[in-house]
Amino acid sequence: MRRALTLARRGWGQTAPNPMVGAVVVQGDAIVGEGWHARFGEAHAEVAALQAARSRAAGATIYVSLEPCAHHGKTPPCAEALIAAGVTRVVIAIRDPNPAATGGIERLEAAGIPVTVGVEESAARELNAAFFHSFSSPLPWVTLKLAMSLDGAIADAAAHSQWITGPRARRETHRLRAASDAVAVGIGTVLADDPELTVRHADAPRVPPVRVVFDRQARLPLESRLARSARDLRTIVVAHDPDPERARRLHDLGVTIVNAPSLHAALGKLRAAHLRSLFVEGGARLAGALLAESLVNRLIIFQAPVVLGAGALGAFAFAPGVSVAEAPRLPVIQRRTLGHDTMTTYAISES
Repeated sequence: MRRALTLARRGWGQTAPNPMVGAVVVQGDAIVGEGWHARFGEAHAEVAALQAARSRAAGATIYVSLEPCAHHGKTPPCAEALIAAGVTRVVIAIRDPNPAATGGIERLEAAGIPVTVGVEESAARELNAAFFHSFSSPLPWVTLKLAMSLDGAIADAAAHSQWITGPRARRETHRLRAASDAVAVGIGTVLADDPELTVRHADAPRVPPVRVVFDRQARLPLESRLARSARDLRTIVVAHDPDPERARRLHDLGVTIVNAPSLHAALGKLRAAHLRSLFVEGGARLAGALLAESLVNRLIIFQAPVVLGAGALGAFAFAPGVSVAEAPRLPVIQRRTLGHDTMTTYAISES
């Protein structure tokens, strides 16, 4: 199953709105076929693995990181393909939360094929966290990413933040962007850095992420990179009763204005616009506001071996205060070394 999960990751940035799925066909002690869902609209993982196994699939066990589908979508039902191939056992990491696709387990069992469910379930859920979240919440899955110094600063005393971390950490950031429906920043970050918020240092995703700016007064400069490229790449400004003329001028450049009275309402509107995952890259005020309202699901910290010292802007300067005794200990999902930098992913909330 771990091999199936590794294969699933090969679909990174290419399968949405479908999840990433991997499958391994085993005959005796030997792997005889492998597959993964490579791209939305193409063969599902199980079918790809069966094609690789050919006649050796008969009598085999198949390990799949998500319940085989039982419905006719862009491809025929995978459960029927497994039955037709003659597999004699199916091991599944986790059930499919999509009510339109689930039912594969019952179909396999009705055909007399034993099914085991729950192997590496937590890892399978984490791999497609936004997909699972979308069936239980009206809000997007929010990942907050912060690049900081050893002393917890995201900008120096002169407000410079490029570049705290090294090239490997920056490439990983672009890879994370590629699997997100949207990349978001606060207006302060835009005014300081004039970012593009595109995927440039990783494999291009099938659908470029939407760029989102949380900007209460719609101050996004008309000459900014985001505004100037809004006709080519979908760009949203989340505002609260902005100046009508200002909003009109941004609209004329192709920027979509979403009017929302609160962060919670804004996220609800973004989810209603089919954005299931939001990758937030700062700054400190937006990070603090999201944390204050318990709207963050995962926190990713890239920490560089530098000290910025007095006057630097703390990453959590605007987060709500809490006592040492009451501060929650955040579970670590993953920790990696990227060059001289360290990347740590923390679980904040599942809901």
